[in-house]
Amino acid sequence: MTNLRLADLLIVILYMASMVYIGIRFARRQTSTEAYFVAKRSIPSWAMGISLFATIITSVTYVAYPGSAYAKDWSNLVPGFLIAVVLLLVGSVIVPFYREAVGMSAYEYFGKRFGKPARLYSALAFALAHFSKMGFIFYTLALVVSSMTGWPLDQVILWVGAITIFYSLIGGLEAVIWTEVVQGILKSMGALICLGYFFLYTPGGPSAAFQVAWDNGKFSLGSLDLDFTKPTIVVLVCYGFFWYLQKYVADQTVVQRYLVARSHKEALRGISLGALLCIPVWTLFMLVGTMLWSFYKLTGEALPAHITKADQVFPHFLTTHIPAGLAGLFIAALMAAAMSGLASDLNCLAVVCVEDFYGFFRKGSSDRRRLNIAKGIVGVTGMGAVATGLLLAHTQGTALTMWFTVSSIASGGLAGLFLLAFLSRRANRQGLYIGIAACILFTAWATLTSGARPVVDMGSYNWKLHDFMIGVIGHMIILMVGWLASFLFPAENTTAGMTVWEWLQSRKRGA
Repeated sequence: MTNLRLADLLIVILYMASMVYIGIRFARRQTSTEAYFVAKRSIPSWAMGISLFATIITSVTYVAYPGSAYAKDWSNLVPGFLIAVVLLLVGSVIVPFYREAVGMSAYEYFGKRFGKPARLYSALAFALAHFSKMGFIFYTLALVVSSMTGWPLDQVILWVGAITIFYSLIGGLEAVIWTEVVQGILKSMGALICLGYFFLYTPGGPSAAFQVAWDNGKFSLGSLDLDFTKPTIVVLVCYGFFWYLQKYVADQTVVQRYLVARSHKEALRGISLGALLCIPVWTLFMLVGTMLWSFYKLTGEALPAHITKADQVFPHFLTTHIPAGLAGLFIAALMAAAMSGLASDLNCLAVVCVEDFYGFFRKGSSDRRRLNIAKGIVGVTGMGAVATGLLLAHTQGTALTMWFTVSSIASGGLAGLFLLAFLSRRANRQGLYIGIAACILFTAWATLTSGARPVVDMGSYNWKLHDFMIGVIGHMIILMVGWLASFLFPAENTTAGMTVWEWLQSRKRGA
Protein backbone atom coordinates (compact mmCIF):
# COMPACT_ATOMS: atom_id res chain seq x y z
CA MET A 1 0.00 0.00 0.00
CA THR A 2 2.40 2.67 -1.20
CA ASN A 3 -0.39 5.23 -1.15
CA LEU A 4 -3.38 5.18 1.17
CA ARG A 5 -6.61 4.37 -0.67
CA LEU A 6 -9.23 7.11 -0.89
CA ALA A 7 -11.69 5.52 1.53
CA ASP A 8 -8.94 4.99 4.08
CA LEU A 9 -7.61 8.50 3.63
CA LEU A 10 -11.04 10.04 4.16
CA ILE A 11 -11.49 8.14 7.43
CA VAL A 12 -8.11 9.33 8.72
CA ILE A 13 -8.91 12.94 7.72
CA LEU A 14 -12.32 12.72 9.40
CA TYR A 15 -10.75 11.45 12.61
CA MET A 16 -8.12 14.20 12.65
CA ALA A 17 -10.75 16.86 11.93
CA SER A 18 -12.89 15.62 14.84
CA MET A 19 -9.94 16.02 17.22
CA VAL A 20 -9.42 19.60 16.04
CA TYR A 21 -13.16 20.30 16.43
CA ILE A 22 -13.25 19.03 20.02
CA GLY A 23 -10.27 21.20 20.89
CA ILE A 24 -11.94 24.29 19.43
CA ARG A 25 -15.26 23.33 21.10
CA PHE A 26 -13.77 23.56 24.60
CA ALA A 27 -11.25 26.35 24.00
CA ARG A 28 -13.49 29.18 25.24
CA ARG A 29 -14.02 27.48 28.58
CA GLN A 30 -10.32 27.49 29.50
CA THR A 31 -10.40 30.69 31.56
CA SER A 32 -8.61 29.46 34.69
CA THR A 33 -6.17 26.81 35.86
CA GLU A 34 -9.11 25.10 37.59
CA ALA A 35 -10.72 24.63 34.17
CA TYR A 36 -7.49 23.89 32.30
CA PHE A 37 -6.13 21.31 34.74
CA VAL A 38 -9.17 19.64 36.36
CA ALA A 39 -12.09 20.64 34.06
CA LYS A 40 -13.76 22.41 37.02
CA ARG A 41 -14.27 18.96 38.57
CA SER A 42 -17.35 18.36 36.44
CA ILE A 43 -16.59 15.25 34.32
CA PRO A 44 -19.10 12.35 34.58
CA SER A 45 -17.70 9.08 35.88
CA TRP A 46 -18.23 7.13 32.65
CA ALA A 47 -16.28 9.68 30.60
CA MET A 48 -13.50 9.78 33.20
CA GLY A 49 -13.28 5.97 33.12
CA ILE A 50 -13.05 5.78 29.33
CA SER A 51 -10.48 8.59 29.42
CA LEU A 52 -8.31 6.64 31.85
CA PHE A 53 -8.65 3.53 29.72
CA ALA A 54 -7.63 5.49 26.61
CA THR A 55 -4.61 6.94 28.44
CA ILE A 56 -3.32 3.52 29.48
CA ILE A 57 -3.91 1.80 26.09
CA THR A 58 -1.29 3.45 23.87
CA SER A 59 0.02 2.82 20.38
CA VAL A 60 2.79 0.74 21.96
CA THR A 61 0.02 -1.62 23.10
CA TYR A 62 -1.18 -1.94 19.51
CA VAL A 63 2.24 -3.15 18.39
CA ALA A 64 3.78 -4.79 21.46
CA TYR A 65 0.91 -6.99 22.63
CA PRO A 66 0.20 -8.68 19.28
CA GLY A 67 3.96 -8.98 18.71
CA SER A 68 4.47 -10.58 22.11
CA ALA A 69 1.65 -13.11 21.63
CA TYR A 70 2.86 -13.87 18.08
CA ALA A 71 6.44 -14.48 19.23
CA LYS A 72 5.73 -16.58 22.30
CA ASP A 73 2.62 -16.69 24.54
CA TRP A 74 0.35 -14.61 26.80
CA SER A 75 2.84 -14.17 29.64
CA ASN A 76 3.04 -10.40 29.15
CA LEU A 77 -0.67 -10.21 29.93
CA VAL A 78 -0.01 -11.23 33.55
CA PRO A 79 1.06 -7.74 34.79
CA GLY A 80 -2.20 -6.32 33.41
CA PHE A 81 -4.29 -8.45 35.77
CA LEU A 82 -2.67 -6.62 38.67
CA ILE A 83 -4.43 -3.38 37.72
CA ALA A 84 -7.64 -4.82 39.19
CA VAL A 85 -5.86 -6.30 42.23
CA VAL A 86 -4.23 -2.98 43.14
CA LEU A 87 -7.49 -1.11 42.61
CA LEU A 88 -9.30 -3.54 44.89
CA LEU A 89 -6.65 -3.11 47.59
CA VAL A 90 -6.23 0.67 47.58
CA GLY A 91 -8.95 2.28 45.47
CA SER A 92 -11.54 3.02 48.17
CA VAL A 93 -8.87 4.76 50.29
CA ILE A 94 -6.58 6.39 47.73
CA VAL A 95 -9.27 8.07 45.61
CA PRO A 96 -11.01 10.01 48.42
CA PHE A 97 -7.68 10.68 50.16
CA TYR A 98 -6.19 12.43 47.14
CA ARG A 99 -9.41 14.35 46.47
CA GLU A 100 -9.16 15.78 50.00
CA ALA A 101 -5.38 16.12 50.33
CA VAL A 102 -4.31 17.90 47.12
CA GLY A 103 -5.52 20.63 44.80
CA MET A 104 -4.26 19.73 41.34
CA SER A 105 -0.92 17.92 41.62
CA ALA A 106 -0.31 14.51 43.19
CA TYR A 107 3.13 15.69 44.29
CA GLU A 108 1.63 18.36 46.52
CA TYR A 109 1.02 15.51 48.97
CA PHE A 110 4.71 14.61 49.19
CA GLY A 111 5.50 18.25 49.88
CA LYS A 112 3.00 18.37 52.74
CA ARG A 113 4.34 15.13 54.18
CA PHE A 114 8.11 15.53 53.74
CA GLY A 115 8.79 19.09 52.62
CA LYS A 116 9.88 20.91 49.47
CA PRO A 117 12.67 18.58 48.26
CA ALA A 118 10.34 15.56 48.34
CA ARG A 119 7.78 17.40 46.23
CA LEU A 120 10.39 18.53 43.73
CA TYR A 121 11.97 15.07 43.47
CA SER A 122 8.66 13.27 42.88
CA ALA A 123 7.49 15.87 40.36
CA LEU A 124 10.81 15.72 38.49
CA ALA A 125 10.76 11.90 38.49
CA PHE A 126 7.29 11.92 36.91
CA ALA A 127 8.26 14.56 34.34
CA LEU A 128 11.43 12.74 33.26
CA ALA A 129 9.70 9.38 32.86
CA HIS A 130 6.74 10.70 30.88
CA PHE A 131 8.65 13.07 28.63
CA SER A 132 10.99 10.22 27.70
CA LYS A 133 8.02 8.04 26.83
CA MET A 134 6.37 10.63 24.57
CA GLY A 135 9.09 10.75 21.92
CA PHE A 136 9.15 6.96 21.75
CA ILE A 137 5.38 6.86 21.20
CA PHE A 138 5.66 9.31 18.29
CA TYR A 139 8.37 7.17 16.75
CA THR A 140 6.61 3.80 17.09
CA LEU A 141 3.37 5.25 15.73
CA ALA A 142 5.19 6.69 12.72
CA LEU A 143 6.93 3.38 12.02
CA VAL A 144 3.65 1.46 11.79
CA VAL A 145 1.71 4.11 9.86
CA SER A 146 4.61 4.61 7.44
CA SER A 147 4.83 0.87 6.78
CA MET A 148 1.11 0.79 5.99
CA THR A 149 0.85 3.93 3.88
CA GLY A 150 4.26 4.75 2.48
CA TRP A 151 4.12 8.18 4.14
CA PRO A 152 7.53 9.47 5.32
CA LEU A 153 8.19 9.07 9.04
CA ASP A 154 8.78 12.80 9.45
CA GLN A 155 5.38 13.72 8.00
CA VAL A 156 3.53 11.30 10.27
CA ILE A 157 5.33 12.57 13.38
CA LEU A 158 4.83 16.23 12.46
CA TRP A 159 1.13 15.94 11.56
CA VAL A 160 0.15 13.83 14.54
CA GLY A 161 2.25 16.04 16.81
CA ALA A 162 0.79 19.28 15.48
CA ILE A 163 -2.83 18.18 15.92
CA THR A 164 -2.24 16.67 19.37
CA ILE A 165 -0.48 19.80 20.59
CA PHE A 166 -3.19 22.00 19.09
CA TYR A 167 -6.22 20.48 20.80
CA SER A 168 -4.35 19.87 24.06
CA LEU A 169 -3.10 23.45 24.19
CA ILE A 170 -6.34 25.27 23.43
CA GLY A 171 -8.86 22.87 24.98
CA GLY A 172 -7.21 21.90 28.27
CA LEU A 173 -7.98 18.71 30.15
CA GLU A 174 -11.64 18.89 29.18
CA ALA A 175 -10.75 18.55 25.49
CA VAL A 176 -8.21 15.83 26.34
CA ILE A 177 -10.85 13.78 28.17
CA TRP A 178 -13.57 14.08 25.52
CA THR A 179 -11.15 13.31 22.69
CA GLU A 180 -10.08 10.28 24.72
CA VAL A 181 -13.69 9.11 24.91
CA VAL A 182 -13.78 9.07 21.10
CA GLN A 183 -10.31 7.55 20.93
CA GLY A 184 -11.10 4.82 23.45
CA ILE A 185 -14.10 3.65 21.42
CA LEU A 186 -12.10 3.81 18.18
CA LYS A 187 -9.22 1.76 19.62
CA SER A 188 -11.53 -1.07 20.63
CA MET A 189 -13.20 -1.05 17.20
CA GLY A 190 -9.82 -1.37 15.47
CA ALA A 191 -8.86 -4.47 17.43
CA LEU A 192 -12.30 -6.08 17.02
CA ILE A 193 -12.18 -5.56 13.25
CA CYS A 194 -8.83 -7.35 13.00
CA LEU A 195 -10.01 -10.21 15.18
CA GLY A 196 -13.14 -10.59 13.04
CA TYR A 197 -11.01 -10.75 9.93
CA PHE A 198 -8.93 -13.58 11.40
CA PHE A 199 -12.08 -15.52 12.31
CA LEU A 200 -13.47 -15.15 8.79
CA TYR A 201 -10.41 -15.81 6.68
CA THR A 202 -8.24 -18.24 8.64
CA PRO A 203 -8.48 -21.71 7.01
CA GLY A 204 -10.76 -23.88 9.16
CA GLY A 205 -12.20 -20.88 10.96
CA PRO A 206 -11.82 -19.94 14.65
CA SER A 207 -11.84 -23.55 15.88
CA ALA A 208 -8.82 -24.48 13.77
CA ALA A 209 -7.00 -21.30 14.76
CA PHE A 210 -7.61 -21.90 18.47
CA GLN A 211 -6.67 -25.57 18.24
CA VAL A 212 -3.31 -25.06 16.53
CA ALA A 213 -2.49 -22.24 18.96
CA TRP A 214 -3.43 -24.36 21.96
CA ASP A 215 -1.40 -27.31 20.72
CA ASN A 216 1.67 -25.08 20.48
CA GLY A 217 1.32 -23.51 23.94
CA LYS A 218 0.42 -20.05 22.63
CA PHE A 219 -2.10 -19.41 25.46
CA SER A 220 0.42 -20.07 28.25
CA LEU A 221 0.75 -17.38 30.95
CA GLY A 222 4.35 -18.35 31.65
CA SER A 223 6.41 -20.50 33.97
CA LEU A 224 5.53 -21.05 37.64
CA ASP A 225 9.20 -21.56 38.53
CA LEU A 226 10.50 -19.45 41.41
CA ASP A 227 13.15 -17.91 39.16
CA PHE A 228 13.77 -14.16 39.31
CA THR A 229 16.24 -14.15 36.41
CA LYS A 230 13.54 -14.85 33.80
CA PRO A 231 10.06 -13.39 33.11
CA THR A 232 8.32 -16.08 35.17
CA ILE A 233 4.84 -15.56 36.57
CA VAL A 234 6.21 -14.52 39.98
CA VAL A 235 8.42 -11.85 38.35
CA LEU A 236 5.54 -10.59 36.21
CA VAL A 237 3.22 -10.44 39.23
CA CYS A 238 5.76 -8.46 41.27
CA TYR A 239 6.38 -6.11 38.35
CA GLY A 240 2.66 -5.63 37.65
CA PHE A 241 1.81 -4.99 41.30
CA PHE A 242 4.34 -2.20 41.77
CA TRP A 243 3.79 -0.77 38.28
CA TYR A 244 0.05 -0.26 38.88
CA LEU A 245 0.54 0.71 42.50
CA GLN A 246 2.73 3.55 41.26
CA LYS A 247 0.10 4.38 38.65
CA TYR A 248 -2.67 4.68 41.24
CA VAL A 249 -0.76 6.44 44.01
CA ALA A 250 1.98 8.54 42.40
CA ASP A 251 1.20 9.10 38.70
CA GLN A 252 -0.26 12.48 37.83
CA THR A 253 -2.07 11.13 34.74
CA VAL A 254 -4.16 8.87 37.01
CA VAL A 255 -4.44 11.06 40.12
CA GLN A 256 -5.61 13.93 37.93
CA ARG A 257 -8.55 11.73 36.88
CA TYR A 258 -9.58 11.38 40.53
CA LEU A 259 -9.78 15.16 40.78
CA VAL A 260 -11.99 15.83 37.74
CA ALA A 261 -14.98 13.81 39.02
CA ARG A 262 -17.94 15.42 40.75
CA SER A 263 -17.75 13.33 43.93
CA HIS A 264 -15.71 10.62 45.67
CA LYS A 265 -18.17 7.94 44.54
CA GLU A 266 -18.08 9.07 40.91
CA ALA A 267 -14.27 9.18 40.98
CA LEU A 268 -14.06 5.62 42.30
CA ARG A 269 -16.70 4.46 39.82
CA GLY A 270 -14.79 6.03 36.94
CA ILE A 271 -11.40 4.67 37.98
CA SER A 272 -12.93 1.20 38.32
CA LEU A 273 -14.48 1.44 34.87
CA GLY A 274 -11.11 2.41 33.38
CA ALA A 275 -9.37 -0.59 34.96
CA LEU A 276 -12.09 -3.04 33.99
CA LEU A 277 -12.00 -1.85 30.38
CA CYS A 278 -8.23 -2.30 30.13
CA ILE A 279 -8.12 -6.01 31.00
CA PRO A 280 -10.44 -7.28 28.22
CA VAL A 281 -8.81 -4.99 25.65
CA TRP A 282 -5.31 -6.19 26.58
CA THR A 283 -6.64 -9.74 26.28
CA LEU A 284 -8.13 -8.84 22.91
CA PHE A 285 -4.75 -7.64 21.62
CA MET A 286 -3.09 -10.81 22.88
CA LEU A 287 -5.75 -12.83 21.07
CA VAL A 288 -5.09 -10.81 17.89
CA GLY A 289 -1.40 -11.76 18.12
CA THR A 290 -2.22 -15.44 18.66
CA MET A 291 -4.71 -15.49 15.78
CA LEU A 292 -2.09 -13.74 13.65
CA TRP A 293 0.33 -16.61 14.38
CA SER A 294 -2.38 -19.19 13.59
CA PHE A 295 -3.25 -17.40 10.35
CA TYR A 296 0.28 -17.65 8.97
CA LYS A 297 0.69 -21.16 10.34
CA LEU A 298 -2.50 -22.47 8.67
CA THR A 299 -2.25 -20.55 5.41
CA GLY A 300 1.43 -21.33 4.93
CA GLU A 301 1.93 -17.78 3.69
CA ALA A 302 5.59 -16.79 3.89
CA LEU A 303 6.69 -13.53 5.46
CA PRO A 304 9.00 -11.35 3.36
CA ALA A 305 12.71 -11.22 4.18
CA HIS A 306 12.54 -7.72 5.67
CA ILE A 307 10.24 -8.93 8.47
CA THR A 308 12.81 -9.86 11.10
CA LYS A 309 10.98 -8.98 14.34
CA ALA A 310 7.67 -10.16 15.78
CA ASP A 311 6.52 -6.53 16.20
CA GLN A 312 6.69 -6.09 12.41
CA VAL A 313 4.29 -8.94 11.57
CA PHE A 314 1.03 -7.28 12.58
CA PRO A 315 1.68 -4.06 10.59
CA HIS A 316 2.69 -6.23 7.60
CA PHE A 317 -0.56 -8.18 7.88
CA LEU A 318 -2.59 -4.96 7.97
CA THR A 319 -0.77 -3.67 4.91
CA THR A 320 -1.34 -6.79 2.84
CA HIS A 321 -4.73 -8.12 3.98
CA ILE A 322 -7.09 -5.52 5.49
CA PRO A 323 -9.48 -4.16 2.80
CA ALA A 324 -10.05 -0.51 1.91
CA GLY A 325 -11.97 1.44 4.53
CA LEU A 326 -11.11 -0.94 7.33
CA ALA A 327 -7.41 -0.16 6.98
CA GLY A 328 -8.19 3.54 7.35
CA LEU A 329 -10.26 2.83 10.44
CA PHE A 330 -7.39 0.88 11.94
CA ILE A 331 -4.86 3.63 11.15
CA ALA A 332 -7.20 6.13 12.82
CA ALA A 333 -7.46 3.79 15.82
CA LEU A 334 -3.67 3.52 15.98
CA MET A 335 -3.35 7.30 15.87
CA ALA A 336 -6.00 7.55 18.58
CA ALA A 337 -4.02 5.14 20.74
CA ALA A 338 -0.93 7.34 20.46
CA MET A 339 -2.65 10.71 20.71
CA SER A 340 -4.66 9.88 23.83
CA GLY A 341 -1.57 9.08 25.88
CA LEU A 342 0.36 12.01 24.43
CA ALA A 343 -2.38 14.57 25.11
CA SER A 344 -2.81 13.34 28.66
CA ASP A 345 0.94 13.57 29.27
CA LEU A 346 1.09 17.09 27.85
CA ASN A 347 -1.60 18.38 30.21
CA CYS A 348 -0.11 16.53 33.19
CA LEU A 349 3.36 17.89 32.48
CA ALA A 350 1.84 21.38 32.41
CA VAL A 351 0.22 20.75 35.82
CA VAL A 352 3.49 19.55 37.31
CA CYS A 353 5.56 22.37 35.82
CA VAL A 354 3.10 25.08 36.91
CA GLU A 355 1.99 23.74 40.30
CA ASP A 356 5.16 22.01 41.48
CA PHE A 357 7.83 24.23 39.95
CA TYR A 358 6.67 27.64 38.69
CA GLY A 359 3.94 28.17 41.28
CA PHE A 360 6.15 26.73 43.97
CA PHE A 361 8.82 29.38 43.44
CA ARG A 362 6.45 32.17 42.31
CA LYS A 363 3.70 31.92 44.91
CA GLY A 364 2.35 35.40 44.19
CA SER A 365 1.71 34.83 40.48
CA SER A 366 -1.82 35.40 39.22
CA ASP A 367 -4.03 32.60 37.98
CA ARG A 368 -4.09 34.19 34.51
CA ARG A 369 -0.29 34.17 34.44
CA ARG A 370 -0.18 30.53 35.51
CA LEU A 371 -2.72 29.61 32.83
CA ASN A 372 -0.62 31.26 30.13
CA ILE A 373 2.50 29.51 31.43
CA ALA A 374 0.63 26.18 31.32
CA LYS A 375 -0.31 26.66 27.68
CA GLY A 376 3.27 27.57 26.85
CA ILE A 377 4.50 24.41 28.59
CA VAL A 378 2.08 22.26 26.57
CA GLY A 379 3.48 23.79 23.38
CA VAL A 380 7.15 23.51 24.36
CA THR A 381 7.00 19.97 25.76
CA GLY A 382 4.92 18.86 22.78
CA MET A 383 7.48 20.22 20.33
CA GLY A 384 10.25 18.63 22.41
CA ALA A 385 8.56 15.23 22.16
CA VAL A 386 8.12 15.67 18.41
CA ALA A 387 11.80 16.55 18.10
CA THR A 388 12.70 13.41 20.09
CA GLY A 389 10.59 11.30 17.75
CA LEU A 390 12.32 12.84 14.74
CA LEU A 391 15.75 12.16 16.26
CA LEU A 392 14.81 8.53 16.82
CA ALA A 393 13.77 8.32 13.17
CA HIS A 394 17.07 9.70 11.87
CA THR A 395 19.78 8.48 14.25
CA GLN A 396 21.03 5.26 15.78
CA GLY A 397 19.78 6.65 19.05
CA THR A 398 23.03 6.42 21.07
CA ALA A 399 22.54 9.76 22.80
CA LEU A 400 18.82 9.13 23.20
CA THR A 401 19.48 5.69 24.64
CA MET A 402 21.68 7.31 27.28
CA TRP A 403 18.95 9.88 27.97
CA PHE A 404 16.37 7.12 28.44
CA THR A 405 18.79 5.32 30.78
CA VAL A 406 19.43 8.45 32.85
CA SER A 407 15.72 9.29 33.07
CA SER A 408 14.85 5.75 34.16
CA ILE A 409 17.47 5.94 36.93
CA ALA A 410 16.21 9.31 38.17
CA SER A 411 12.50 8.45 38.03
CA GLY A 412 12.38 5.31 40.17
CA GLY A 413 10.77 4.50 43.48
CA LEU A 414 7.63 6.67 43.57
CA ALA A 415 5.41 3.85 44.80
CA GLY A 416 7.87 3.19 47.62
CA LEU A 417 7.95 6.90 48.43
CA PHE A 418 4.17 6.96 48.70
CA LEU A 419 4.04 3.84 50.89
CA LEU A 420 6.64 5.35 53.22
CA ALA A 421 4.71 8.61 53.47
CA PHE A 422 1.26 7.05 53.78
CA LEU A 423 1.88 4.05 56.04
CA SER A 424 4.55 5.21 58.51
CA ARG A 425 4.06 7.85 61.19
CA ARG A 426 7.72 7.54 62.14
CA ALA A 427 9.14 8.28 58.67
CA ASN A 428 10.76 11.70 58.37
CA ARG A 429 12.36 13.77 55.65
CA GLN A 430 15.97 12.87 56.54
CA GLY A 431 15.15 9.16 56.36
CA LEU A 432 13.38 9.69 53.04
CA TYR A 433 16.37 11.49 51.54
CA ILE A 434 18.63 8.57 52.48
CA GLY A 435 16.07 6.18 50.95
CA ILE A 436 15.96 8.19 47.72
CA ALA A 437 19.78 8.28 47.50
CA ALA A 438 19.94 4.52 48.06
CA CYS A 439 17.27 3.93 45.39
CA ILE A 440 19.08 6.09 42.81
CA LEU A 441 22.42 4.38 43.48
CA PHE A 442 20.85 0.92 43.26
CA THR A 443 18.91 1.75 40.08
CA ALA A 444 22.01 3.24 38.45
CA TRP A 445 24.06 0.14 39.23
CA ALA A 446 21.36 -2.32 38.15
CA THR A 447 20.46 -0.42 34.96
CA LEU A 448 24.03 0.19 33.82
CA THR A 449 25.20 -3.38 34.47
CA SER A 450 22.17 -5.28 33.15
CA GLY A 451 21.69 -7.02 29.80
CA ALA A 452 23.92 -8.98 27.43
CA ARG A 453 25.92 -5.82 26.62
CA PRO A 454 25.93 -3.72 29.80
CA VAL A 455 26.94 -0.07 29.66
CA VAL A 456 29.26 -0.75 32.60
CA ASP A 457 30.62 -4.29 32.84
CA MET A 458 31.43 -5.24 36.44
CA GLY A 459 31.77 -8.94 35.73
CA SER A 460 30.39 -11.05 38.56
CA TYR A 461 28.94 -7.88 40.14
CA ASN A 462 26.62 -7.20 37.20
CA TRP A 463 22.86 -7.23 37.74
CA LYS A 464 21.73 -10.85 37.47
CA LEU A 465 17.96 -10.75 37.90
CA HIS A 466 15.41 -9.94 35.20
CA ASP A 467 15.14 -6.26 34.27
CA PHE A 468 11.54 -6.12 35.58
CA MET A 469 12.89 -6.60 39.11
CA ILE A 470 14.90 -3.34 39.03
CA GLY A 471 11.82 -1.20 39.57
CA VAL A 472 10.32 -3.62 42.11
CA ILE A 473 13.43 -3.55 44.29
CA GLY A 474 13.81 0.21 43.83
CA HIS A 475 10.39 0.80 45.39
CA MET A 476 11.22 -1.53 48.28
CA ILE A 477 14.56 0.22 48.90
CA ILE A 478 12.95 3.63 49.32
CA LEU A 479 10.34 2.14 51.65
CA MET A 480 12.64 0.02 53.82
CA VAL A 481 15.80 2.17 53.83
CA GLY A 482 13.74 5.34 54.29
CA TRP A 483 11.86 3.82 57.23
CA LEU A 484 14.93 2.41 58.98
CA ALA A 485 16.99 5.57 58.41
CA SER A 486 14.21 7.67 59.96
CA PHE A 487 15.03 6.16 63.36
CA LEU A 488 18.44 7.85 63.19
CA PHE A 489 16.79 11.28 63.41
CA PRO A 490 14.25 12.91 65.74
CA ALA A 491 10.59 12.31 64.95
CA GLU A 492 8.84 15.15 63.09
CA ASN A 493 5.34 16.44 63.54
CA THR A 494 4.51 16.40 59.82
CA THR A 495 1.90 13.67 59.73
CA ALA A 496 -1.27 15.57 60.67
CA GLY A 497 -3.88 13.99 58.39
CA MET A 498 -1.14 12.85 56.02
CA THR A 499 -0.90 9.14 56.88
CA VAL A 500 -3.61 6.55 56.41
CA TRP A 501 -4.01 6.17 60.18
CA GLU A 502 -4.80 9.82 60.90
CA TRP A 503 -6.89 10.12 57.75
CA LEU A 504 -9.05 7.15 58.74
CA GLN A 505 -9.45 8.56 62.26
CA SER A 506 -10.52 11.94 60.89
CA ARG A 507 -13.11 10.32 58.64
CA LYS A 508 -14.41 8.28 61.56
CA ARG A 509 -14.77 11.44 63.64
CA GLY A 510 -16.46 13.18 60.70
CA ALA A 511 -18.93 10.31 60.31
